[in-house]
Amino acid sequence: MQSLETSPRGLAGRVIHQCRLFFTAVQFFTRLPVPRWVGFDPGWLHQSTRYFPAVGLLVGVATAIVYALCVWFWPPSVAVLLSTAAGIYLTGAFHEDGFADVCDGLGGGVTRERALEIMKDSRIGAYGAIGIGMMLAVKCLALSSLPSPLAIAALLAAHPLSRFAAVTLIWRLDYVREEGKSKPLAQQMSPLEFIIAALTALTALTALLGIGLLSWKTLAAGVAATGGVTIWMARKFIRRIGGYTGDCLGAVQQVAEAAFYLAALATAG
Repeated sequence: MQSLETSPRGLAGRVIHQCRLFFTAVQFFTRLPVPRWVGFDPGWLHQSTRYFPAVGLLVGVATAIVYALCVWFWPPSVAVLLSTAAGIYLTGAFHEDGFADVCDGLGGGVTRERALEIMKDSRIGAYGAIGIGMMLAVKCLALSSLPSPLAIAALLAAHPLSRFAAVTLIWRLDYVREEGKSKPLAQQMSPLEFIIAALTALTALTALLGIGLLSWKTLAAGVAATGGVTIWMARKFIRRIGGYTGDCLGAVQQVAEAAFYLAALATAG
């Protein structure tokens, strides 16, 4: 079998390589099928971090479409529930599981070692069950309280922005496990990779602002809320476990997403 190219040459080779990195991120974080020609190389997992916000945009588009279709037939609350269910199915509850594990680990672990041990356990405890229940309730209630056009805009904005928030942990913090499913992602990001991730999220927000689905006030509040909770959680992770794990990335994504919805609701009037 011909080895996959990891150091492409020429413009065409670089474009194909970037496509492979994007599809690698899609394959890792969603259930969506990817073309066979993409192939796989373990080294691509680390490089694919630049496209996490792009994966979030895909999820945002999918959930927004489900919401827009369902709200024609049912009340907004039902449309939000179905949209949320679609997002969970699409991602395999990847981020929700991480949030629940962090709730269990930081809630039940007094020492760093105990917290990491609990977070590694696949079973969900009381803190995790209560935490994920409350998180889903907050997101669904906030979205269902928004006017339909703003709910759609919030879905399209929050998903890429919240995944960019998770990327900032990879960029700035240390990975604290010797091994784990997120270990290949945990290498330090280059400034260029971080800029690509930031531009992806910024492009989505700018487009929503340009077509009038988001106001400056809502956008500013959403970005501020997302940034605030990300900084708060990063400081908590540093204090409790000395860095981040894959579960921490999922937890930041979930909290940042909810923060954007709450900020949109606070400025909807």
